Amino acid sequence: MGCGKSTIGRELHQRLGYELVDMDAVIEHFAEKPITRIFEEEGEVAFRDMESGLLRELSEVPGPRRIISTGGGVVVRPENRPLLRNLGYVVWLHAPIQVLLDRTGRSRDRPLLHTDDPYKRIEELLEMRKPWYAETAHLKVETSGLSLGELATGILESARYFFTGHPS
Repeated sequence: MGCGKSTIGRELHQRLGYELVDMDAVIEHFAEKPITRIFEEEGEVAFRDMESGLLRELSEVPGPRRIISTGGGVVVRPENRPLLRNLGYVVWLHAPIQVLLDRTGRSRDRPLLHTDDPYKRIEELLEMRKPWYAETAHLKVETSGLSLGELATGILESARYFFTGHPS
């Protein structure tokens, strides 16, 4: 959370014209409430069920090329990791903990950070998820210190190489 998934997703959408699926926004739309309320009223497990269901649906329904912006916890469930890889090129956006905290610390929309020590919570989440991100991603990108344009260009060049097998 806070690494730039939605922002970079929008930038790639603008550049490519591919459909953008922001999974959090889709879940909020169908649940008819924000994610913070889903967590408060139904719990994290219910949210993860919704997330997994949407991911399965995206993988089962052939469609046009699309950019899928997931939540950071989508990799927690083992069944989601191969679904992500089968959907296409997976990019792990990464940033140092302090950068993530600076980007998310004032937001009330981050239920996993509603804690006395959000820095420690981010550290714990990253430590737990790191092996799953590594297992799932085709590319790991450090987002701090790069402009949005640099990030988008780097992702597109890496994806082009991945899909063609060579630079052109």
